Amino acid sequence: MNRVTLAIIAFFGMALILYWQVQSKRGEEEVAIDASLRPDYVADNLRSVEYNELGLVNSRVTATHMEHFEEANMTYFTQPIYLVYPDKGQAQWRLRSSKGTLNKKSGKVILEKDVIIDAISPEEPVQTIKTTYLELDLNTMVMTSDRDIYITGSDFKIKGVGLYADLNAQSVQLTSQVEGIYEAK
Repeated sequence: MNRVTLAIIAFFGMALILYWQVQSKRGEEEVAIDASLRPDYVADNLRSVEYNELGLVNSRVTATHMEHFEEANMTYFTQPIYLVYPDKGQAQWRLRSSKGTLNKKSGKVILEKDVIIDAISPEEPVQTIKTTYLELDLNTMVMTSDRDIYITGSDFKIKGVGLYADLNAQSVQLTSQVEGIYEAK
């Protein structure tokens, strides 16, 4: 064998060793990332009830799919439906959306995409609230949003931007750009 042949073999051998090292490091990174992204709990067709300090029902949630990440204390829902029970103890509102997130530590629920809030009772003045994003604090029962809001009642329709609703006080406020249509019966 001449020098040129040995140099070519050494060059390809070194290239093969470097390629193997890069691939083995890349494989280790992928395994570490995938392990941290795996949920601790997964449930399909979930039904859950949360109670307050007095032992009364605080909220009920159903979802087609749920993933809980213990380290982050976060739960992600697909098609969640929340029934919330303000101070009076009766379910007054049903909240539903395409996606939902619960931060268990703060008690905040974030609903996104096709958010619809329905009144349980047909006697409620506000029957339906629609938006694309909503935050609900389960501790204070306060709902907020900074997106477009559409409210429908028995004889009115209102649209605006931004929402502040205190479910315990039974008050709903649109924060800006409010327009309404009222129909007399």
